[in-house]
Amino acid sequence: MTDTIFVKGLLMHAHHGVMEHEAKVGQRFVIDLELTVNLTAASKSDKLADTVSYSAIVDTTTAVFTGKSYKLIEAAGGAVAEAILQKFPTVDAVRITVHKPHAPIAAIFGEAGVTLIRRRHG
Repeated sequence: MTDTIFVKGLLMHAHHGVMEHEAKVGQRFVIDLELTVNLTAASKSDKLADTVSYSAIVDTTTAVFTGKSYKLIEAAGGAVAEAILQKFPTVDAVRITVHKPHAPIAAIFGEAGVTLIRRRHG
């Protein structure tokens, strides 16, 4: 069974990047999250205790993503994915996409970013 909880378009300001001004001034990032979790109990009980709270997901993501400056969004996204797996034992996998709309690229582009998938081991 594959059920998914998602939060898309989470906007936040953080200080990630290789360039000195990125770490100093920071910039806007957009995060999309998809959590694989069995929602059978929640779909029958209608109780928050049987699922994972969107609010708790956002709080964890925000704390980890903005709590430390990373050079690479790969590292920042990986830290968020690992924190979600650690904090929410019912989550089997996390897919996180970090969009960096203002990446310092000498080109006209729509967006740049990374997508990481982390699964619970064992």
